[in-house]
Amino acid sequence: MRGKGILVLLAVGIVGYLTWRFLPSAYNPFAPLSLDDPPGRITQFKLRRLPEARCPVLLQQANERGWISSKTLADSGGPCPLRQPVRVMNFGDVRLSSSFLASCPLALSSALFVQQQVKPLAESMQGAGLRQIDHFGSFACRNIYHRDNARLSEHATAEALDVSGFRLSDGRRITVLQGWQRPQQASFLRALLSASCHYYGNGLGPDYNAAHANHFHFGMRGYGLCR
Repeated sequence: MRGKGILVLLAVGIVGYLTWRFLPSAYNPFAPLSLDDPPGRITQFKLRRLPEARCPVLLQQANERGWISSKTLADSGGPCPLRQPVRVMNFGDVRLSSSFLASCPLALSSALFVQQQVKPLAESMQGAGLRQIDHFGSFACRNIYHRDNARLSEHATAEALDVSGFRLSDGRRITVLQGWQRPQQASFLRALLSASCHYYGNGLGPDYNAAHANHFHFGMRGYGLCR
């Protein structure tokens, strides 16, 4: 019986190795992340575990593809130190209401999210192209909800972006505050919030609490909590 058990374990090990060895990289959670990996839990797994040295490489590739325009900045110290910060100017042909400061992972995740989800969903659900993303900012050296005894917010490390609305190529503006109550716009906004789970550690909207009634909070902490 013992010998049979060893053979079974050996067989399982061989099958596991062959599966890992020949599995396409897009579906192999231990293969390096590529910009061409499809949205899903495996890509999210890779994003959450992206080596620090790999992020700038992928972000540069995203710049070269025209998915984002970002500028690398120097690290900073102080009460809210920043590591590998970048300034994001736009997402290719999608403008921003203003540039924003971001950690490398936030910038990369946002570039993928806009390219793979926000733009296609605007076309398919609203029948118009995405032209601009409006936001309330990213970096703010503060605690969560500005509470004295709370832990530092994701904004304190430039690892969160608060998005307030979207402007379309036909001139329409869809805001989180008003659109969440309008059926056609709400379906689009809910689809975006749901899709954000594949890229961010958390995506919070109006149903989370009153503090998010007018924006989506896209942050890097966590493992795909979107509500």
